[in-house]
Amino acid sequence: MSCKKTLPLRVNHSEPIKRWQGAPRTHSLRYCSPEDRPNWDNPMQFVLACVSYAVGLGNVWRFPYLCQLHGGGGFLIPYLIMLFLEGVPLFYLELAIGQKMSLGSIGAWTAISPYLGGVGLASVVTSLYLCLYYNIINAWSFWYLFHSFQSVLPWADCPINSNRTGPIEECERATPTQYFFYRETLDISSSIEVNGGIHTGQALCLVLAWLITYLFIVRGVKSTGKVVYFTATFPYVVLFIYLIRGMTLHGAINGVKYMFTPKMEQLANPTTWINAATQIFFSLGLGFGSLIAFASYNQYNNNFERQAIIVSLINSGTSIFASIVTFAIYGFKATVNYENCLERTRLLLLNAFSLAEDSITMDTVFDWIEKLNTTYPQQFAEIADKLENCDLESELDTAVEGTGLAFIVYSEAIMNMPLSQLWSVLYFIMLLLLGMGSMLGNVTAIVTPLRDFKITSRMSNELLNGLVCLFCLLLGLGFTTPSGNYWFTMFNDYGATFSLLFIVLIEVITVSYIYGIKRFEKDIEDMLGHRPNWYWKIMWSVTSPVLLIALFIFYIINYIKGGTPTYQAWNKELVKYPYKLQHSSGCFCLLSHHQ
Repeated sequence: MSCKKTLPLRVNHSEPIKRWQGAPRTHSLRYCSPEDRPNWDNPMQFVLACVSYAVGLGNVWRFPYLCQLHGGGGFLIPYLIMLFLEGVPLFYLELAIGQKMSLGSIGAWTAISPYLGGVGLASVVTSLYLCLYYNIINAWSFWYLFHSFQSVLPWADCPINSNRTGPIEECERATPTQYFFYRETLDISSSIEVNGGIHTGQALCLVLAWLITYLFIVRGVKSTGKVVYFTATFPYVVLFIYLIRGMTLHGAINGVKYMFTPKMEQLANPTTWINAATQIFFSLGLGFGSLIAFASYNQYNNNFERQAIIVSLINSGTSIFASIVTFAIYGFKATVNYENCLERTRLLLLNAFSLAEDSITMDTVFDWIEKLNTTYPQQFAEIADKLENCDLESELDTAVEGTGLAFIVYSEAIMNMPLSQLWSVLYFIMLLLLGMGSMLGNVTAIVTPLRDFKITSRMSNELLNGLVCLFCLLLGLGFTTPSGNYWFTMFNDYGATFSLLFIVLIEVITVSYIYGIKRFEKDIEDMLGHRPNWYWKIMWSVTSPVLLIALFIFYIINYIKGGTPTYQAWNKELVKYPYKLQHSSGCFCLLSHHQ
């Protein structure tokens, strides 16, 4: 796509063309007339692109974790409040900027004021950070998907050692699912300082992930618009299938009850509200420039106000829907673990006290423990250290997020299901589509601003998109090394969190107090035919900036209070140990946003 003529942006179709602020023209950028810029074929494509981008891995593996951490159903109260105080208004604001300016993030902010181009540049750099490491998750999903086509899932049992005398010792110390992820998938080193060669299998999967990403965006918005019909809808098909299957699993109801049983005392915990606000912020993908880029391909009079509300509600609804599925799986896994614990205890009691096989049932294990402890205290004391503490509530309380939930907990639950290969294939296809949908937005956030520069506008879509994908692939190969997972964690926790909060804070302050709410109202009226109501104006000028400043301060305080940064490293002998290098306390993980 190239501009036949360079024009300032159109502010009102019935008036002479002028710029938003009347600021001097920036000659390094090209300004396309609406006729020269490609558009989505229809508004539905734009909505699906935003849904595909915003609804991502964070909806599946971060939101359920926060529900579990902060009182189950009680967490929905601060979450939904923050959605309307922070999420929807900021989402609306970014769409308005992109549609008005018909430029990527750098061009849009430069057109508003030549001094604000750095805001757009910061968004591009942040998206680049994300692209460097985010596709490695898709590579892991490909790895698991390919290994799902086996008669026995490879993470179901420990592999046999080289002497063929028993299972590999490292696997026995951990679990088969942990071993497959940390050893077979990552071939992880003992620390970030210990490196090695590239994991060939992971590297090939990463190349495949980037190849598919490139094919999805090869012709820009024209190819992306077709792909989002699939990437935005098929995950819901899989989630619905998983919902039906999950609710029929033994013990699933225990997990769903746990989710919807509110612990209202958590509402008095400030961290609950902070986590609700950050989850909304990152889940909608604010600050990356992706929403501005997507909206820049809209028709000038497209009703983005309605679309902002629809996409925000779909995103939050998906988080709740995915949580029901996840907690059904949680309930199944917790119940299986609990009953296995009871069975081991039952067998221990039967053998220790030479009881008849049918004398102790699963329902009477605790009664027999009390009875035998009272009747034979000396004999019972000999086996006391072998008794496990079997507790269903404790199993359900075990909070897991991120890759641990997606690739270990889910994998462990899947292998216990009938037709486990089928459920494994469906699950990892769903993860792939969620990840790929987010990658479309991430790469578009980089490519669209670059295309607004004269020097790159002469390149074809195929060449520019290919160069961006190749650059990210080459740098991303570092994440396929033995220490790559530690670098992944570092990028995930620290790569963009602080900058995203700062970018969006500058955006909302700029629009509200530098450019001015009144002028912004007139621009929206020019596009939509009506001005935004009092709700939007209060959110932009007061509520959202205050919330962002609070999050900003909270992040800084938490980081300072955290002390020496540490991270969890894998060790063959100890399985895991804390190693002082990377700090994880209080971090706002980037994957909690869409992706």
